[in-house]
Formats: sequence, structure tokens, C-alpha cells
Amino acid sequence: MAMSGGKDDGSPMMEMNTTPLIDVMLVLLIMFIITIPVATHSVDIDLPQPNPNPPPLDQIDPIKNKIVLTQEGQILWNAAAIDQGELVRNLNATKTIVPEPELQFEPEPAASYDLSAKVLNIIKASGVTKFGFVGNEKYRSFGKVGGEQ
Repeated sequence: MAMSGGKDDGSPMMEMNTTPLIDVMLVLLIMFIITIPVATHSVDIDLPQPNPNPPPLDQIDPIKNKIVLTQEGQILWNAAAIDQGELVRNLNATKTIVPEPELQFEPEPAASYDLSAKVLNIIKASGVTKFGFVGNEKYRSFGKVGGEQ
């Protein structure tokens, strides 16, 4: 730390030494930064509660089931409109079938991203093991020059 000693002519020093003041302020600043709580970012997701009533057997195909999300915000299970609670119930029912049927997921191009994320979280939470995205081939020509296939 640099300190000024004044002049050699014997006159008193007229300016205040601010070095100790700055040192104290830096220590206080560091203590303040350390005591600030760490910011945590979390996303809370409220998953729907499954309905204990068993789904009708005509809705569940033992080979493959298809979930389509429409641009109107509907969830279609094998072309039948269902809500999120019925989706949970249907997914739990498919896990009891041996072998487990394939679950195909196909959102329409203008479907809500928020609804897609919610449905994917429900599917992940259900523990379904045979899952796949279908219908992506219809968008294949958009990435090529001149629409070549």
C-alpha cells in the first residue's frame, strides 16, 4: 500500500490518506457478496393426477398407440380426444400389456410448444419404454435447396 509522507519542508500534510478507507470498503464489499444467497432457478410442473377408473379397452391398441397434438390444443389418443388425466391413465394401462405397445408421438406443425413439453413430461414420468417420434419425414424436404428429395 502506498502512503504519502508529505513534504520535507516541515509543513503539515493537508490531504487525507484514503488507503485505509478503501481497504475497509473492499473488505465490506467482499463480505456482502459472500452473504448473498445463491440464486436457484427451478421450474415447477404440476402433473395431472390420474383417474382411477380404467380406460376403455377400445382406446388402447396392444401393438401401437399414437398421440397427436393439434394446433387447437387437443390431445388425440388413436384419433380420440382425451385430456391430460386420461393420458396418464392410458399410459399406465399400456405398461401392463405384455409386450408393451409402441407409443408414437406426432405433434402437428402449429401445435403449442407448451402443450408438447407438458405431454412429453407426462410420458417421461409414466415410465413408458417404447416411445418414438413419427411424422418427421414430411418435413424433410424443407431443409433441401429447391425442395429436392
